[in-house]
Amino acid sequence: MAREALVAMTRREVENLEHKRIDLAPDILRVPTSAYCDPERFQREVARIFRRLPLALGFSCEMRQPGDYRAMTVSNVPVLMVRGTDGVMRAFVNMCSHRGNYVVDDGEGNARRFRCEYHAWVYGLDGTLTSVFEEKNFGCIDKGELGLTPLPCTEKAGIVWVTLDPNSTLDLDVFLAGYGEMLEHLRFDDCYVGGRQSFDGPNWKVAYDGYRDFYHVPILHYNTFGPDGPFQPDFYAWGPHVRVTSPKGHDTFRDRPESEWTNDEMTPGVWTIFPNVSIAGSPTTGGYMVSQMFPGDTVDSSFTIQNFLRFGDPAEASAKELAANMAFLRRVVEEEDYRAGLNVQRALSTGAKAFSLFGRNEGGGQLFHRWVDALLETPDDKLADLLQRGIG
Repeated sequence: MAREALVAMTRREVENLEHKRIDLAPDILRVPTSAYCDPERFQREVARIFRRLPLALGFSCEMRQPGDYRAMTVSNVPVLMVRGTDGVMRAFVNMCSHRGNYVVDDGEGNARRFRCEYHAWVYGLDGTLTSVFEEKNFGCIDKGELGLTPLPCTEKAGIVWVTLDPNSTLDLDVFLAGYGEMLEHLRFDDCYVGGRQSFDGPNWKVAYDGYRDFYHVPILHYNTFGPDGPFQPDFYAWGPHVRVTSPKGHDTFRDRPESEWTNDEMTPGVWTIFPNVSIAGSPTTGGYMVSQMFPGDTVDSSFTIQNFLRFGDPAEASAKELAANMAFLRRVVEEEDYRAGLNVQRALSTGAKAFSLFGRNEGGGQLFHRWVDALLETPDDKLADLLQRGIG
């Protein structure tokens, strides 16, 4: 079914190219500018979106061996993802049961165990508390009840998904609404993480708006991508998740039978994972830049991690080419996208305009804001129903 969906999307793009059109939303959407600036709303977004939905936090390819781990702090929750000796991927709150210190610093590596640097309590790869320093003098405790706190964790499509709420029962497939099958075609399992870099930005929604928007490409990125980029986009949605692509470039499919269209050449565009991930690139261009946008400590701040996934043998890769590509894309985002985004943030905070506008040609942004609004109004016991029903 997923290949059929790729073919149907490609067929639609070829049709739109031939008719010189794009698919348009029914109307313009007006988003209150206060949605980007209100501290109280910002706290609800963190609580009702980032702390209760599955987040794409890591990649299976970077944690293939037992003991491979990645630790990171997301919305003030310290997260530890680790591959167990049984091959199972697990996630925990990175918090010692004794006094709360991290059991490992943020970063990635390989470990046989995790030893808290504060009082030397030791945990296994499965989160079990295995050793207490000076246990006889410490007092009687049940180590079986004092392991690391597990977080819901699932691997799908080469991505490690973690929910920050330890008590969440939300099913990943319900959240993905069929999108997981599409992500399988990106072949993350065949990649390796070549590099990673991060930097600060404006409000997380200001930052993320640009990733579902081709409209700005020939203007804001005139000096980097040039004026002829694919700025007329089409949008395909699975629940809150959106693929952004353009009729431009689909002329190569017109004179070939559909049976000859390969999956790799049908996947280019930007695949976004709600609420904060953008996947740009394809196997045909050598790999992906996977951007993760996270809320900062305040309403007007965020930080972005750019992950560079590559195909092929890492030993044969050009370090010089990767470094140049990373430097270029850092400049594009930090000096162009986020420079504009910080200007947007400062201007919106004046309250001079009551609304921001999302045009009929900005359907991806429209859908994003409608889902944000819906999730803020949905209690925990109705969350799965909303994701299964959609927002119409």
